[in-house]
Amino acid sequence: MTSHETLGVAVIGTGRMGADHVRRIDEVISGARVAAVVDIDADRIKRLADGIAGCTPYTDPAAAMDDPAVDAVLIASPGPAHEAALLDAFARDLPVLCEKPLTPDAASALRVLEAEQALGHRRVQVGFMRRYDADYRSLKSLLEQGTYGRPLMLHNKHRNADTPPGFTNAMMINDSVVHEIDVTRWLLEEEITAVRVLRPAPTGNAPEGLSDPQLILFETAGGQVVDTELFVNCGFGYQVSCEAVCEGGTARIGDDHGVFSNAAGRWGGVVPPGFVERFEEAYDRQVQRWVNATRRGETEGPSCWDGYAAAAVCEAGVRAQTTGERVTVELIERPALYR
Repeated sequence: MTSHETLGVAVIGTGRMGADHVRRIDEVISGARVAAVVDIDADRIKRLADGIAGCTPYTDPAAAMDDPAVDAVLIASPGPAHEAALLDAFARDLPVLCEKPLTPDAASALRVLEAEQALGHRRVQVGFMRRYDADYRSLKSLLEQGTYGRPLMLHNKHRNADTPPGFTNAMMINDSVVHEIDVTRWLLEEEITAVRVLRPAPTGNAPEGLSDPQLILFETAGGQVVDTELFVNCGFGYQVSCEAVCEGGTARIGDDHGVFSNAAGRWGGVVPPGFVERFEEAYDRQVQRWVNATRRGETEGPSCWDGYAAAAVCEAGVRAQTTGERVTVELIERPALYR
């Protein structure tokens, strides 16, 4: 397609994230429209499609991809459904923005990576939205410019007010720390080679069986050490921060997001209630950048390699969490397509 044409997007999965992306494409960003919505809930997608001109509801992802109005695919379905949808998109050579995880495990992520390699060109951008957050981008720029010298350590905090029913210890890694896994690899431009997980005495606010908080330690190929405090039932809101400790100084983001005020004998700011509110602008920027690149005939952003590497580190993290031991990360050699 040409850069002057509007991109017709099929949104696959219309739960919390998918519905938010439908709204985003329909109301916020430019250059794209929602051409199709896909979900097993036929009533939900009919209601969504009825509110958007030229949008067709489908219960089958492949059928939506065969719609002539569809030029690209945004996958926001549950992780276990991603592989099949990605392979369907590859069969039609359609560009894809795939919400994380690429797939739920390293073996299936590797299959997707190999299928994309067989195309001979990239088609997938993985939805690691923190790379599009203004604060994280500023920190990345400082590190790239060498403003404070070589980075030696990262200190991360990742706190949620509470967890939904059924949240497990494995989800602490796969659904939460996966973001720190990706930003670690992105900020430091190094692969994570080993993981340890320490489990302090749990908060009384955690559901029975959930070990919360946890301290996750990464080692990188470049010798850096990264720690993440993960506290997903902190009770007071959603809080994310990252401090880079470098040879000539430190740089920290996340402490002062939003307005900081002094009034009526008190000082402070507002802690957002959840990740959607905290990273709303990052989601907008991510989807807009994907649309812009796709209209130019390009693919940018986090790749299938990034999705595969994150899945491999998550698997090592879950093993470390279970065993209490230091677990090494196993990765294949990075293919030329992703260098």
